[in-house]
Amino acid sequence: MSPSFELEAPDHFTAGAVGPPGERVFYFQAREQPRLVTLKCEKEMVRGLATYLQALLARLPKTTEAPPAETALLEPLDAAWAVGAIGVGWDEARDRIVVELREFREEAEEGAAAPAEPEPATARVRITRAQAVAFVERAESLMKAGRPVCRTCGRAKDPGGHVCPGENGHVVR
Repeated sequence: MSPSFELEAPDHFTAGAVGPPGERVFYFQAREQPRLVTLKCEKEMVRGLATYLQALLARLPKTTEAPPAETALLEPLDAAWAVGAIGVGWDEARDRIVVELREFREEAEEGAAAPAEPEPATARVRITRAQAVAFVERAESLMKAGRPVCRTCGRAKDPGGHVCPGENGHVVR
């Protein structure tokens, strides 16, 4: 059974990637001293959370708090589990954005009797609006650091090009 986490006032909340473009492994990370929580995720989860936070921030009052100076991943990068779902809410009374990350679980094959498994682990992190602003900026820089995108189909191109469906299967470099 994987551990769940509840971080009421983290001093660090970020996303990051390790490895070369096309082979990067993405992580969400939060720290509330002395606990550091690292969770493996997909690139599109980072992009999706950043997009949602940006839209949410546009509806909330602007913050006067300075964004955190450091947004890099912290060592050690020992992921507790992989993220399968993300939820976001606004806690107006505490002036915090609540990010809930839920553990990825393989689904049992159809027709197979699934053993009784515990609920997936969760990580609930209550971040400030300034931390959300910094997360969005960090996510944008992570997306720009990836592989170039094909102008025809919008898919990422490998260094040697890719077979493009928009070009009838021809290799686009």
